[in-house]
Amino acid sequence: MKKVDAVIVGFGWTGAIMAKELTEAGLNVVALERGPMRDTYPDGSYPQTIDELTYNIRKKLFMDVSRETVTVRNTTADGALPMRQLAAFLPGTGVGGAGLHWSGVHFRVDPVELRLRSHYEERYGKKFIPEGMTIQDFGVSYEELEPHFDFAEKVFGTSGTAWSIKGKVVGEGKGGNPFAADRSDDFPLEAQKNSVSGTLFGKAAEAVGYHPYNMPSANTSGPYTNPYGCQMGPCNFCGFCSGYACYMYSKASPNVNVLPALRQEPKFELRANAHVLKVNLASDGKRATGVTYVDAQGQEVVQPAELVILGAFQFNNVRLLLLSGIGKPYDPVSGKGTVGKNFAYQNLATIKAFFGKDQHHTNPFIGAGGNGVAIDDFNGDNFDHGPAGFVGGSPMWVNQAGTKPISGLAVPPGTPAWGSAWKAAAADYYTHHLSMDMHGAHQSYRDNYLDLDPNYKDAFGMPLLRMTFDWKENDIKMSRFMVDKMRKIAEAMNPKAIGVYAKDFGSHFDLSSYQTTHLNGGAIMGTDPSTSAINRYLQSWDVPNVFVLGASAFPQGLGYNPTGLVAALAYWSAKAIREQYLKHPGALVQA
Repeated sequence: MKKVDAVIVGFGWTGAIMAKELTEAGLNVVALERGPMRDTYPDGSYPQTIDELTYNIRKKLFMDVSRETVTVRNTTADGALPMRQLAAFLPGTGVGGAGLHWSGVHFRVDPVELRLRSHYEERYGKKFIPEGMTIQDFGVSYEELEPHFDFAEKVFGTSGTAWSIKGKVVGEGKGGNPFAADRSDDFPLEAQKNSVSGTLFGKAAEAVGYHPYNMPSANTSGPYTNPYGCQMGPCNFCGFCSGYACYMYSKASPNVNVLPALRQEPKFELRANAHVLKVNLASDGKRATGVTYVDAQGQEVVQPAELVILGAFQFNNVRLLLLSGIGKPYDPVSGKGTVGKNFAYQNLATIKAFFGKDQHHTNPFIGAGGNGVAIDDFNGDNFDHGPAGFVGGSPMWVNQAGTKPISGLAVPPGTPAWGSAWKAAAADYYTHHLSMDMHGAHQSYRDNYLDLDPNYKDAFGMPLLRMTFDWKENDIKMSRFMVDKMRKIAEAMNPKAIGVYAKDFGSHFDLSSYQTTHLNGGAIMGTDPSTSAINRYLQSWDVPNVFVLGASAFPQGLGYNPTGLVAALAYWSAKAIREQYLKHPGALVQA
């Protein structure tokens, strides 16, 4: 194909953001998306999109694991087998990627988590960090990223309640988060209305001494036009959010919030059904010349480009680096190498409270993906970790996104798994229960990593990515601690029964039940090329005209959902490309 200024691999949030930024800078940009063309219409058209069987059960918008998947094992002593059904995590495919089917929870980041190792060593001492835990600093500060968080929220049309703006407290008594970092501006929209469940959670959390706040939500609380001129309608709490395209144009997505503006840009081209096989390198291996992909007809196509942006899902970015020979593969025995290092997930636990018919009518079918009430009392380092004895924190929340008629039938502990007693309990408790979660910040470890599988290949004959991953003692300690704190909130509601769903000591990572799709690391950012694959601007240390965006850059997991930080880092990287790289192509940071 004709050479372009930049080729972008993947068209989710990072690909869309970078395409807009680079075309604004005057570059000719081609974006390649492995999946089909998708948009609010026809993919989100009503009433077809309100179909749990098609979208949540048969997973229409997600990765086709019959063509491409990952292999998984707990330790290097185990054999790895291909994941044949989606369950634990749900990578997207198609235009918009996971940004089309995400829920809309839109946090920033706790500033402590950007310099996690330094902070723990300063406050608790180097010995507090367990042997084998390989957490690192990101190499960028909250202050540097704050303008990009602010702009991303304006692009997304995020609803929320600020705590402080330019040092002035504005959210006290209004649903603001007292633990939140300072902001340069307010949210573009006020927080959404609270569900019954969120209100109950907030009152109970306050009763036990915690500090509830309105969750920031990329679901609109009113009509909105973003800085790109893209329009959004108000969310109607339909309850079909995560796993679905939003028929109301109310949930932020690349398709709604960026693509309409890019369609007006003659310098931009989007090619769907373009499955990238590798990044092509010059003979010396120090410069990318473009990419090779397979089109919808099965033909191999070479797309030359001056600049290559990897904006695929977390593990797809890592796999492309490994397949392309960019960077040194990580070796868990020696600890050397960087590509595949510090793979981290998320440490989820859930408590369900079940009420009598004369107590609370929670109407769980009413919901919005990002909406809810949360506490940060045990997130980041907002509490003393010394007595707790583990690294990491967790927000806790009721995030009522809409309980579905097939998969959402919660019953109290001790209920038979089938039969008339199960049916009676499902009917009795469907509108009389609520669910609350803790989202533990999962840490990175020397022996949790990614590499290429030596045995299994995808539909194109390329090695699959192999995931070596298991829970560690630190994760279980944190899970039990957070469950104990969260249980106090549930007990303050005086329910008839409480169900606790959490990992315990000795439990292994299990692919069969959903955890989150918040996978991190493998192509991590940092300030030292011996311990990171990309620099602080998300530029490859080894091939300077390759930039790698997304949660693959995180050196460890967060307590918050990753999308807010992913978007801010994409704008941060784009700014560096526009203001520095295009003027003087080459390494932006000297090793």
